[in-house]
Amino acid sequence: MKVFDQLLSIRKSKGAAYLVLIDPDKQDVAHAIKLAQTCEGAGVDALLVGGSLLLANVFDETIKSIKENCSLPLIIFPGSTLQVSKYADAILFLSVISGRNPESLIGGHVIAAPLIKSVNLETISTGYMFIDSGTVTSALFMSDTRAIPREKPDIAAAHALAAQYMGMQCVYLEGGSGAKYSVPKQVIQAVASYTEMPIICGGGIRTPDEAREKVMAGANFIVTGTIIERDSNPALIRAFADAVHMNE
Repeated sequence: MKVFDQLLSIRKSKGAAYLVLIDPDKQDVAHAIKLAQTCEGAGVDALLVGGSLLLANVFDETIKSIKENCSLPLIIFPGSTLQVSKYADAILFLSVISGRNPESLIGGHVIAAPLIKSVNLETISTGYMFIDSGTVTSALFMSDTRAIPREKPDIAAAHALAAQYMGMQCVYLEGGSGAKYSVPKQVIQAVASYTEMPIICGGGIRTPDEAREKVMAGANFIVTGTIIERDSNPALIRAFADAVHMNE
């Protein structure tokens, strides 16, 4: 079964799925393995690996090592065309549809596509949308785009609908790593009511209650990163998983 189908199945059975982002720049390989194993034991459904920058040349090694020590699906969350690995299970094929930078819409994709094909990675076509989070995040700066105003849910909904009509598989509403504010529930509700695509939501989600609020608003996949990097306590990860899994 493809990874995306697995995620859809988890969404159906549990109400929503919980994903944790591991940034190779934020910890060494040994810590990344330990975090992945902790996540597996605490109810996480899948792992994302990636980051806005690669300050250390350990991307491939990190993914390979995690896969050797953890059975969770591992999906690349690429910050650039350099972030492709044959050891991953899938990759989010991101188009930054909230911006107007052609490199983030199609330019980088042309470069990455042959690399992805050569290592036979499953692609998950994703409309990537930055929602204003009260600060300029690394991902927003590196993409050279502007975020959608958080008080304009209609603009977000129209962008997501365009992604659906272009045949994308899902939409990712992103506050950004270390966001001051997470994506407002009004934006999630607008996108959920206006489109038929699964919704991924991440950035600035700091508590299990906040994660559940996103699911209640219509998000299908919740991503946390910074909060788990700071506190990888299994009890906290389990609390997030329980909050996201509405049907359990």
